[in-house]
Amino acid sequence: MLKSKTFVKKTRSGGVMKIVREHYLRDDIWCGSEACRKCNQENGVLQKDAVIESSLCSYPHYLLPDTNVVLHQIDVLEDPIIRNVIILQTVLQEVRHRSAPVHKRVKDLIHKKEKHFYTFTNEHHRDTFIERDPGESANDRNDRAIRVATHWYSQHLKTSESSADGPRVILITNDQKNKQKAEESNLLVYKCEEYIKSLIANPELVDRLALTDDEKNEIISRKVLFPEHLPLSRIQAGIKSGSFLQGTFRASRDNYLEATVFIQEDDEDSTEVLIQGLQNLNRAVHQDVVAVQLLPRDQWVGPSAVVLQDDGTAKDDKAEEGEEEEEALKVSTADIVRKPTGKVVGIIKRNWRPYCGMLNVSQIKESTRHLFTPADRRIPRIRIETRQASTLAGNRIMVAIDGWPKDSRYPNGHFVRNLGGAGEKDTEEEVLLLEHDVPHQAFSQAVLSFLPKMPWAITPEDMARRADLRHLTVCSVDPPGCTDIDDALHCRELDNGNLEVGVHIADVSHFIRPGNALDKEAANRGTTVYLCGKRIDMVPELLSSNLCSLRSNVERFSFSCIWEMNHKAQILKTWFTKSVINSKASLTYAEAQMRIDDTTMNDDITMSLRRLNKLAKILKRQRIEKGALTLSSLEVRFHIDSETHDPIDLQTKELMETNSMVEEFMLLANISVAQKIYDEFPECALLRKHPAPPPSNYDILSKAAKSKNVEIHMDSAKALADSLDAAKVDGFPYFNTLLRILATRCMMQAVYFCSGMDSDFHHYGLASPIYTHFTSPIRRYSDIIVHRLLAVTIGADSTYPDLMDKHKQSSLCNNLNYRHKMAQYAQRASVAFHTQLFFKNRGIMNEEGFVLFVRKNAIIVLIPKFGMEGTVFFDVKDKTVPNLVFDEEGPSLKVQQHCFRLFDKLKVTISLDDSNIQHQKIRMALVEPVIPGVSVPAPDVEQQAKKPKLDC
Repeated sequence: MLKSKTFVKKTRSGGVMKIVREHYLRDDIWCGSEACRKCNQENGVLQKDAVIESSLCSYPHYLLPDTNVVLHQIDVLEDPIIRNVIILQTVLQEVRHRSAPVHKRVKDLIHKKEKHFYTFTNEHHRDTFIERDPGESANDRNDRAIRVATHWYSQHLKTSESSADGPRVILITNDQKNKQKAEESNLLVYKCEEYIKSLIANPELVDRLALTDDEKNEIISRKVLFPEHLPLSRIQAGIKSGSFLQGTFRASRDNYLEATVFIQEDDEDSTEVLIQGLQNLNRAVHQDVVAVQLLPRDQWVGPSAVVLQDDGTAKDDKAEEGEEEEEALKVSTADIVRKPTGKVVGIIKRNWRPYCGMLNVSQIKESTRHLFTPADRRIPRIRIETRQASTLAGNRIMVAIDGWPKDSRYPNGHFVRNLGGAGEKDTEEEVLLLEHDVPHQAFSQAVLSFLPKMPWAITPEDMARRADLRHLTVCSVDPPGCTDIDDALHCRELDNGNLEVGVHIADVSHFIRPGNALDKEAANRGTTVYLCGKRIDMVPELLSSNLCSLRSNVERFSFSCIWEMNHKAQILKTWFTKSVINSKASLTYAEAQMRIDDTTMNDDITMSLRRLNKLAKILKRQRIEKGALTLSSLEVRFHIDSETHDPIDLQTKELMETNSMVEEFMLLANISVAQKIYDEFPECALLRKHPAPPPSNYDILSKAAKSKNVEIHMDSAKALADSLDAAKVDGFPYFNTLLRILATRCMMQAVYFCSGMDSDFHHYGLASPIYTHFTSPIRRYSDIIVHRLLAVTIGADSTYPDLMDKHKQSSLCNNLNYRHKMAQYAQRASVAFHTQLFFKNRGIMNEEGFVLFVRKNAIIVLIPKFGMEGTVFFDVKDKTVPNLVFDEEGPSLKVQQHCFRLFDKLKVTISLDDSNIQHQKIRMALVEPVIPGVSVPAPDVEQQAKKPKLDC
């Protein structure tokens, strides 16, 4: 059946255009219920005996939620007890329009067979489609469509073929008007809270209910604390006229009364607007998109140098308390350079997510209202209602924000789920993955269905399409325990006296085809995340540790980049080919180094490694001569107890020649491939660039060098590299390493981009005009795309539309950049947590360190032995503050008679401060130099209990 609507539209030229819209209707769309015999379904999604124990309805029933229930009560719908739910097409379309994250969660529920969620396409069913009446709003039309579909289901399931006590359909809505009209039509209808409170099996589910608009309006405070947010129409007009600015709100970690709004100008660098004080922050939450109004210039202030954190005591929504804190804030900023300062006048887009943290149980007896403290210090405390506070105390939980009334000091929210005991390893690992938005759920059956069937073997057809390189002496060199081996190398002498060098990369793109569920999952994850003792794979283990991993003595598909070089490492010829290899050895860096250094070993593998190492040294020297930077960052390695899995020792990773050897050939392969794919596809090549830092980034590096009478030139990467090479101080051998560590902090982030959307390709750190990632497709999705592009250039594979679409490539790059950044943060958080575990087991320790940064009230100390940093505070709470004199130019900090400068050597005690179980931290206290009232006596380390070390 076809319904059509015809209307005319005036064109710009003054003509008239006739438009016909057609809408197809059918009468054979299944209802989805296995209790229905009318639709002739063999396997219904909705169960016949759909019983959820409830005091309201003891009979089998299906739930049919309206749009607002799906949008706001998604945490409830995800609970295992909620099953047999009908999601109307009307609802799904509106949810997709209003919230992409919720839409994805609903689609995930629909795909979970055990949940029995069914999508009914009511907009294309003859009996449930309705036209919009004249004068009827789109919202009212959709509400009516939902009621019509509910009525149809109720009648449809009352067929003569079905049993009389078959399932009934319950409309769930929080809209009073919609509920009233449903009742007038004799529909079975309940409010969401009413139905959830009636459930017998899971009374705790009530805690997950988000506040409805009616409930929000019932919460009345004595005093309005915040200005009203302006409506979107006024905000848009203000942004257009220039009286308001739009930007991303970024809260401070160290000061809950301060934030910065980043304003992105068209084709220009971003500018920053400082926001200070509760009223000016005006209920904005970290990462919200907000509208700000600049204050008059005489009200501009500077960023605070004071650490100011909400102490966790529940304020009684009094403005006076905030005013007192803000007064202290103003005093502290009096001597700072002023910055553009403004106030938040409205919220353009909320960027809320579920937050991990802990409950601050109310001291009021039998109270159900409590404050929740998020793990992320940038998020405000959240007020929630829960009846299980005693159970949740001491646990990590997840909470979602529902809204922030103008008369409440804190936003209102609801409990989502319990994560487990705070401080427990599994719980803390889950928290850091959730907080850094790392996808870590098990791979779905839809994803796994696209894996190769086992046993898998290379066929003659495969061999016909690939170069047979199984005879080559290929080997891999990786860290100990590596199972996801991306790359392998070979080097052999040719008859003409030149050298053939091959970089062989796992051919992951052979197994992951564009657009299927496996490909989409890998694209979403973006990268493998390496935590201490755990790996969150980008692709399923069958690929990452088996079929794609270039393990020794097994045949594997690879994508090979092969050069003919002379003995001066000059490239004479380059070619790329899909291949089959058989690696002759899987070596660790130490094993490869031992072979190179052992003059008695002269087998093919060792000779290949020696040639590679010799060429790598030449390549590195050539790169450095061009201006490539050799920076430094201390990475730590934990020795883990094999039974408890607790860290029992940690040390900085030792880098060998073989580390550099592998790195040089990976860099060379990436540069060669980058040039090849850009030459072929100048508009859609996926590349990687490293922007040059702005001059202001180098201020701290310059000051650090000058403090030791060393001069650093920052005119170019080459000038910086030469300066760092020459930077030496007699009697201070560690000075150069410290300077390089500091130089690393000055750098910008390297990012992926699409060649057709950018003009600056330069990689500053590598001093290369073009660069990409090709060498790690098991753990980086960017490399899979690069493999596909390269395969098309050599005729080994065909292209597809998304690969050639520069806008889609650019959007993909944005996700990859986000995922890589979050993975980095998660890895650092994992190291920090394991460091805390280590010091918790070891107690207080004495260690030597160096001053890395100087602040107004503290010094940041680097401990080289452990590659860790900590802060020594000089204005500790409840202690007499010593005479502190801060010189920003130095920078230096004078504490009584002693002056601390960058790179000063000192001794500190290191211990774990676990007084705040959620925000445990490494505490450092000064031992040497001895400053009366500041230095602490050194602990008797010999008396500390020593545990046996076991390197796993």
